[in-house]
Formats: sequence, structure tokens, C-alpha cells
Amino acid sequence: MVAVVTQPDKPKGRGQLPTISPVKQFAIERGIPVLQPVKLRDPAFWETVRKLSVEVGVVAAYGKILPRELLAAPAKGCVNVHASLLPRFRGAAPIQWAIASGDEKTGVCLMQMDEGLDTGPVLACAEVRIGPEETSESLHRTLAKLGADLIREQLPAYLEGNLRRTPQPREGVVLAPQLKKEDGLLDFTRDAEALERRIRAFQPWPGAFTHLKGKVLKVLRARVSPESGPPGTVLSIGKQGIQVACGTGSLVLVELQPEAKRAMSAAEFLAGHPIAVGEQPFTS
Repeated sequence: MVAVVTQPDKPKGRGQLPTISPVKQFAIERGIPVLQPVKLRDPAFWETVRKLSVEVGVVAAYGKILPRELLAAPAKGCVNVHASLLPRFRGAAPIQWAIASGDEKTGVCLMQMDEGLDTGPVLACAEVRIGPEETSESLHRTLAKLGADLIREQLPAYLEGNLRRTPQPREGVVLAPQLKKEDGLLDFTRDAEALERRIRAFQPWPGAFTHLKGKVLKVLRARVSPESGPPGTVLSIGKQGIQVACGTGSLVLVELQPEAKRAMSAAEFLAGHPIAVGEQPFTS
């Protein structure tokens, strides 16, 4: 028996109408039963899963820790496709934190699940390089395909008992906590390279932003420059961008989005928001 388990429909948009997830839409179109438990710790849900007599549970980006009873419901337990090279970046946002941390590579791991947060033994891994212009959106697409290929290739061997279970080492454990709105706030006293990585890492949410005259100003794209000065000071302005001094180096703001307005180039932004060299207009 095959079934899809996904989270309950969530309200979305101005009308807050219930919206189904892509995985639910996929299942409906193919006639696959869909289960949407409100609480994973509901014994009635565990019993429903047991009655399906499934051989294995495959989990990807579900967003909640599965209780022991649910992990044990499939005959051969549950496996998870996790978007990092474990034990580095256990948790909710491994893709974003890998970019923000300046890692040169990441990947996906197929792991046998236990009751911990991404702590189970690793069954198989696949690696990719993180490009210098990689965003969380582009890397997510790459890892989604890599993860799908990995589960397709390795699940038969797991079911046959032919995959080695490698316990995760205690060394090298790094957590990737769920993102908060304040994670996107640009602090110009920090290193310019670190800020540029956060701009790429935190798209589309929470986004990278600063404040100008009390309003939120999103920074969608920027590049690093070696010139320096007092942090937060505008060093130059022009068609190429707005150069802002950081703790180390400077950040050239290339694409911006003012509050409640569309995205625009730095040149378009400057046409309606005059800024002078030497000013420190951006606030936290």
C-alpha cells in the first residue's frame, strides 16, 4: 500500500483560503491516498499507518520530529532525505546556513530516522559544490533533484538490507536552526563577504534587509568590494550600485526593493531616493 502524509492545508493570501501543498496535489492527480494528521502524536493516526502495512516510510522536509511510535509503524522503519552532509547542519534550514556559513560544498544524506533531530545513522550521501553566486532557491532545486535521485538509487538496497548504517560522529555537529525574521537584518559592522552570503542565503525568506528613513529596504543582490571606511558609510554611488562600508571591505548594493514596492536596480532606486557619499543613511 502506498500513501502520502503531508501537513494540513494552510490558509494563504488575503482571503486566507485553505491551500493544498504541491505534494498533495501530486498525490491527488495520481489517485494516491493522502493523510493529513493535525497531530503526529495521535494514536489513531499511528494505527492508520500500521493498517496500511507499508514496508518503509520515506520522509523529506516534513518539518516535524516523528514520535517513536510512528517511526516504528512501517515494517522497516523510516528513512529521511536530509539536505546537508551530516552531522553538519542538522535541523530546519541546512541549505540556507550552508551558504551563509561560506561552505564550499554540501549535499544530501539518506539516513535512518530515530527520535533525535537528524541524529540517525547515515545510509548514503551525495555531494555538490556551492557556487559563488548560489542562492538558497537555486541550491534547493539542485539538492531536491539530487535527493530524489539518491532515494531512487539507494532505497532498493536499503529494503534488501544491503546498505551499511554509519553512525554519525560526535565531532563536526553543527545545527541549522529555523530562520527568524531578524536573521535577515544586515549589520554593516560585519564582514562584507559574510553579508553578501546572507543576502544569497536568505532568499526568499526572511530576505536580507536594512532600514532607510524608518522603512524596510530589502537588498536582493550585492557584490563585495575591497574598499573600506567607517561601517555603514556610503563610499560611492552610481549605476553600478551603492557602495556601503562594512566592518571589513564594503558591499555594493546592486538590486533593491523598497517597502511595498517592486524590485529595482540601484540606479532606479537612487532616482527616487537621493543618497550622498559620506552619509550613513542605513539603520538597524
